[in-house]
Amino acid sequence: MRKHLRLLALSPMLAVAGLAGAAMLAPAAPAHSQSLGDIMGSAKKVLQAATVSDQQIVAYFGQMSDQMDQQNPLAPASNAYAVRLAKLTRGLDRYDGLTLDIRAYLVDEVNAFAMGDGTVRVYSGLMDAMTDDEVRCVIGHEIGHVKLEHGQKRLKRALQQDAALSIAGTASGDVRQLANSQLGGLLQNVMHAQHSQSAETASDDYALTFMAANGYNQQGCPSAMDKLAALGGGGGIALLQTHPNPAARAKRMRKQIG
Repeated sequence: MRKHLRLLALSPMLAVAGLAGAAMLAPAAPAHSQSLGDIMGSAKKVLQAATVSDQQIVAYFGQMSDQMDQQNPLAPASNAYAVRLAKLTRGLDRYDGLTLDIRAYLVDEVNAFAMGDGTVRVYSGLMDAMTDDEVRCVIGHEIGHVKLEHGQKRLKRALQQDAALSIAGTASGDVRQLANSQLGGLLQNVMHAQHSQSAETASDDYALTFMAANGYNQQGCPSAMDKLAALGGGGGIALLQTHPNPAARAKRMRKQIG
């Protein structure tokens, strides 16, 4: 994907020519069809999205994180969930080159997520269902998505595919803000959509390495998957809606642990 974007950035007129050529070959266009200027403007926006800076991507994730925090109650520092989470993630404010903000939502849902700006959120429903090492493995998996840039790449694709979001304008180094009306679509495309099988496998591998590197029990990973598999029988488990079969993942993890 990165190679494709580089080629696109080097040859903007090819992209425009391709679009313009398609328009010229089409039957006589109605009066309301796109003008060549509109087509060129859309191509320019696609190119802007392809070249959006890392700083801008982090800013967009920051906006999405703020939106999620407004929609879900954060556990105050004195809350039992916050105290437990702080204890089991002690020393993880910075990890593998990332600055992390790990906090709990007081939401009775088995779920967790991480954003490209270092935000990590764990739902109280997941903490109720899992041991400390199982929670740590889930956190490690979500950090893996960030470190391996799965969400970042998805955000760049979303910016390319939706001209309304292609507002990068990064040449001046300015950091732009998205309108609140645009955040919902990005949250759906970037956070709530399902990652590829290869991305999930890579994040599972990252989680096992994360557990070992921090002295946590790696068996927390397959046992977390076992619990997700058991809970999934009733349906409605958020993590199962965006992640592959947990029983198969547990089997693979146990084989890796040996």
